[in-house]
Amino acid sequence: MTIVKPSQLSSSSPLCSLKGSLLTLAVLTFLSLFYLSLNSLRTSPPSPILVGSNQLPHTFSAKEEEDYSDVYHSPESFRSNYAEMEKKFKVYIYPDGDPDTFFQTPRKVTGKYASEGYFFKNIRESRFRTLDPDEADLFFVPVSAHKMRGKGTTYENMTVIVQDYVDGLIAKYPFWNRTLGADHFFVTCHDVGVRAFEGTPLLIKNTIRVVCSPSYNVGFIPHKDVALPQVLQPFALPAGGNDVENRTTLGFWAGHRNSKIRVILARVWENDTELDISNNRINRATGHLVYQKRFYRTKFCICPGGSQVNSARITDSIHYGCVPVILSDYYDLPFNDILDWRKFAVVLRERDVYDLKQILKNIPQFVSLHNNLVKVQKHFQWNSPPVKFDAFHMIMYELWLRHHVIKY
Repeated sequence: MTIVKPSQLSSSSPLCSLKGSLLTLAVLTFLSLFYLSLNSLRTSPPSPILVGSNQLPHTFSAKEEEDYSDVYHSPESFRSNYAEMEKKFKVYIYPDGDPDTFFQTPRKVTGKYASEGYFFKNIRESRFRTLDPDEADLFFVPVSAHKMRGKGTTYENMTVIVQDYVDGLIAKYPFWNRTLGADHFFVTCHDVGVRAFEGTPLLIKNTIRVVCSPSYNVGFIPHKDVALPQVLQPFALPAGGNDVENRTTLGFWAGHRNSKIRVILARVWENDTELDISNNRINRATGHLVYQKRFYRTKFCICPGGSQVNSARITDSIHYGCVPVILSDYYDLPFNDILDWRKFAVVLRERDVYDLKQILKNIPQFVSLHNNLVKVQKHFQWNSPPVKFDAFHMIMYELWLRHHVIKY
């Protein structure tokens, strides 16, 4: 048996007392923190979503839920990223080039190439423009192919003009060489303009192309380039919508037979009693705005590709409240990565033209498609100055998404 000496007992007692005190203090601290945590969970408000330096509510209001939920792939992502874009996005416009020739200013903001003109005008009216290239996210190359076409410039000369202009920017500024042009973009709606830019290989390979003819079987790259909606403004008549009881015609198309799919469409269906298919454009002599008024009384408006995959008829259909039927292969539809086109349009393959009437008659959700169509009308409208969520802002949003993938 071990005998503990008095000296050993007296020396260990303070140590035991200290350990006990520390253990008691630890237990009390743990209990206090646990109580505070439970209390904070009961009383703290929900945490906001942080998007950059923005703070946005996590949930939509009832009205926002109704407006956003049906037509967007990801309404929460769209709303939060859009708000971040509005606050942060900056674009530098190169000042070089004589505005009286082919640079800086649009030819006009009317007609079937109005989208190009409006963008040139809107970018200068918007908060996105910066005069400081060092704070720019992207750089706009302001060459207007529509102006070149209007002044009678040949395709060959267009290519030379574009090449010389870009070479001048590369020689004068350091910005192009940082990314080989990957943070630069140009805008053209005229199909001849697309060909002119294609004469400069670096523009096709590296820059962001914002074009009205986004055919991804001939060089358009969806994850890099942007589909520009072709909008024929000003519209001849007010927007349609919420008028399904007036739409008694199943389908409508009238136009030039300038593509294979249009020739087939006219040949197969022009004599049909339920589809209103005209073998040519409607003669103005038949009455005032007869063509536009037919959109008002039709459920589905047929939109076959013409000389290119795109057609202003798509945005006409949207404006007048007629559900567009896309009949064009290889078409990367405008805002396709944001909007769910199948919620407000009918997207078919060209070979479906032979079964067109039966396909349309078998669609049960016309009212739903029509109601959703009204919700997206604002995205296919140009304004001056631009307004929130219009065509200009949607294009800027597409550019904003693409600037994130730039690698310096």
